[in-house]
Amino acid sequence: MSARRSTAATLLTLAVATAALAGCSQKKDDKAAADAVKVNATDTACEVSKTSFPAGHVSIDIANKGSKVTEVYVYAAGDKIVTERENIGPGTKATITAEIKAGSYEIACKPGMVGDGIRQKITVTGDGGSAAPTDPRLTAAVDAYRTYAQEQADATIPAVEAFVAAIKADDLEKAKSLYAPSRTGWERTEPVAESFGDVDPKTDTREDGLEQGQEWTGWHRLEKSLWADGRIGDDEKKLGDQLVADLKDWQKKIPEAEITATSMANGAKELLDEVATGKVTGEEDRYSHTDLADFVANVEGAKKAYELLKPVAAEKDADLAKTLDSEFAAIETLLAKYKQADGTYTSYDKVTETERKTFSDAVNSLGEPLSKLAAAVVAK
Repeated sequence: MSARRSTAATLLTLAVATAALAGCSQKKDDKAAADAVKVNATDTACEVSKTSFPAGHVSIDIANKGSKVTEVYVYAAGDKIVTERENIGPGTKATITAEIKAGSYEIACKPGMVGDGIRQKITVTGDGGSAAPTDPRLTAAVDAYRTYAQEQADATIPAVEAFVAAIKADDLEKAKSLYAPSRTGWERTEPVAESFGDVDPKTDTREDGLEQGQEWTGWHRLEKSLWADGRIGDDEKKLGDQLVADLKDWQKKIPEAEITATSMANGAKELLDEVATGKVTGEEDRYSHTDLADFVANVEGAKKAYELLKPVAAEKDADLAKTLDSEFAAIETLLAKYKQADGTYTSYDKVTETERKTFSDAVNSLGEPLSKLAAAVVAK
């Protein structure tokens, strides 16, 4: 065979092989799209393409076709959060990759990110799927993250007890100084706490987030008393005791938390959503202006989850891991500029609108690739 004919034959073989690979890739992508549960969220409806699907790795493709920012939750019995995605703007899309066991659930769309949401019942079929990751590195990551979550809860209790002790001693200034440190462990692992359903509303609800008839308790109720009212009374002391009790309940529940590789990845994204929807705007700690301390803790918690998953993520999507390394470094450098000599952070009411825009851009720049982490760690 002549060299020319040999080259032509080789090129033809490569072309056929490339087409075959492209076809396989396209078929794989088409199958993934067909298998996905599609959710069309509007201001008045939550349309779910499938109300029954097999257990295991599930992809939920969300399109917000309404006029309000929305969030989508998957709830198990007792409003236990299985997975969620917040801050989905009008006209935008989001995808959640989660591991869901067999059972009965509800998908809830929350236009305006308030209330119980518009709900659709779904059934996940089969023997429960493979909720535990088969890759031993992911098994190790889940175990390590549970240990981390427990450590953060264990460290929170004495910090909150010191905060409440200052309240009981009528020491207003000391109580103020201990408020932000008492929240660090919680803010690092908040998605785990939120997954229990009943703990977060008792401990971390802002006044404008109360449901009808809900009693306002927790950190932010005390924050308002200390900063806005400048008052410590019997009610505040009782609220302090209740905060300690509710957080001890959270501490005891960590061993039973449903933690998977995908919930870790989704939780990291949720922590960035927390920053985007509350910290950057100054809404979270509106009386104390300690938002940056919460902001830092959220980033630390998200980074911890990512670092535990990184060995697998970097192998399956090296470019994604490289981007995440760079974006985490950038946001940490930005936050470090606001750390003061005593370890506290600049009061958020001193942060200009231009600086807040810089924070928002940094959060968005990290949040976009972080939203792809769950899919990367379970990719075949």
